[in-house]
Amino acid sequence: MKEIDKWFGLNEGTIAGLAAEIGIRLATALLILFVGFWLARQLSKGFKKILVRRETDESLTTFLTSLTSIGLKVMVIISVITQLGVEMTSFVALLGAAGLAIGMAFSGTLSNFAGGVIILLLKPFKVGDYVQTQGEEGVVKEVQIFNTILTTLDNKVIILANGAVANDTIINFTKAKKRRVDWSFGIAYGDDLKVAKELLSKFIKEDSRVLQKEENFVGLGELGDSSVNVTVRAWVKVEDYWAVFFDMNERVYTEFDAAGLSIPFPQMDVHVQNENA
Repeated sequence: MKEIDKWFGLNEGTIAGLAAEIGIRLATALLILFVGFWLARQLSKGFKKILVRRETDESLTTFLTSLTSIGLKVMVIISVITQLGVEMTSFVALLGAAGLAIGMAFSGTLSNFAGGVIILLLKPFKVGDYVQTQGEEGVVKEVQIFNTILTTLDNKVIILANGAVANDTIINFTKAKKRRVDWSFGIAYGDDLKVAKELLSKFIKEDSRVLQKEENFVGLGELGDSSVNVTVRAWVKVEDYWAVFFDMNERVYTEFDAAGLSIPFPQMDVHVQNENA
């Protein structure tokens, strides 16, 4: 201790006082950190409930909730740093210098934030829409500050960067109120085309989910290598798309045979010529 007195001009009382002060500052800072983060979570949840109660768009709700949570936590961290004795003027200058470096290092993150803002402003999709983008497709579950979260039909969770999504082609399958269902059914060469068209038209008219006022279509689509392909197009409500699609396939499979129509499989005729004959 005498050596400390000699070199630093400190005595035991001074050291004890400094240790006590540092200990109190650290304890207070930790308390602010834990209590502040807890309050940030509670306030974010409360803010989300208010937005939900006011029936705010769900995409905007998740985005603003995420933004509020991060903003509150940043304020808590600044309070902790201040409690530890760091002067705010020095901290702001340091933060500004670090901000430039961090901004350059995390330019992708900043572009994701900008992408999230663009998505919310332009609304190419909303929570609950079924979309395809970035080579992925699924139901939009959340639009967060930096990411958009999709859930696939088999319940996989896909996290996409907002910057990439905002700059990519987006196919929204559920934005419109109606969709056209397309089929191509093959019948064998020699089968009665008129019977096939009448039967398919009958299927469309008998399905109450098909929008009869729209321009539904049945016609010869293609003369294929091993089948005559009949094109069918029918307009339905978005929510009925897949049910109509699968039901039509099943009905064609079960009723074509009874009508004398066959569904051919790919085949090739090979002719062998004997040059010596």
